[in-house]
Amino acid sequence: MGLLSKKDTDEERNFEAEFQFPTSDKALLIFTRNPELGNVKTRLAGGVGDQAALDIYKFLLQHTVKITSGLRADKQVFYSEKIRTSDYWDEAVFSKKLQHGNDLGLRMQRAFQDAFKSGYKKAIIIGSDMYDLSQEDIEQAFSALDDHDFVIGPAADGGYYLLGMNVLKPELFQHKNWGTETVLNDTLADLKEESVKLLETRNDVDYYEDIKGIEAFFPFLPQHLK
Repeated sequence: MGLLSKKDTDEERNFEAEFQFPTSDKALLIFTRNPELGNVKTRLAGGVGDQAALDIYKFLLQHTVKITSGLRADKQVFYSEKIRTSDYWDEAVFSKKLQHGNDLGLRMQRAFQDAFKSGYKKAIIIGSDMYDLSQEDIEQAFSALDDHDFVIGPAADGGYYLLGMNVLKPELFQHKNWGTETVLNDTLADLKEESVKLLETRNDVDYYEDIKGIEAFFPFLPQHLK
C-alpha cells in the first residue's frame, strides 16, 4: 500500500479465481502483501523488531477483513506474491487475484482497468494495513462517487490510503515516486481539472511512532516498549 506465510498455510496457488459476474455496481479492490517474516512493515520493524512487525501486520489484516466483510460491494483481494487459501480472507466473501505490474502504479492501474472492463461503475482501492480506516469511511467514499468522479483519502505521510473513481485515468498511476511524500500532491495535480472529493486525513502505520501509546498494539510489542 499484506496473510499467512508459506509455513502457516496448507495450500497456495498462483492461478486466479474464475471470472465472476458483478453482483453490485461497486468494486472494492484490496491490495495486500503476503505476510512473511522480514518482508512486511520493514520500517516499523526498525523500531519494534521483525516478529512484532509481522504480528502487527497480521492484526491489521484482521482489522481490514472486519471492516470490509459487511460492505455492500464486490470485494477483491489482490495478493502481492501468491494467492492463498485457508487464510483470513473468506473466499465466500472475497474473490482472490494477483497483482500484475512492475511497480505499484501499474499494479493499481491494472486492477482498476479490469474492474471497469468487468462492468463495475465505481471502483475503490485500499491497502490492508490501515488501523484508522472504518467501514463507514469506505461507504462515505462510495457515496462521494455519486457526485464526484474521483475520491481520495489523504494519508498524513503525503500519500493516500484510498483512491476511488468512476472512470479510469491512467495518468494517476504514471510518473510517481511511490512510497514518498510527493504522491498525494502529484496525484492531485493530475486531477486539477476533475471533480474530486477529499476525505479526512488518516495516519498510516509505518513507524513505531505511528502506534506509540495506542493500546490495541500493546500485545504485539516487545516488553521494553509497552
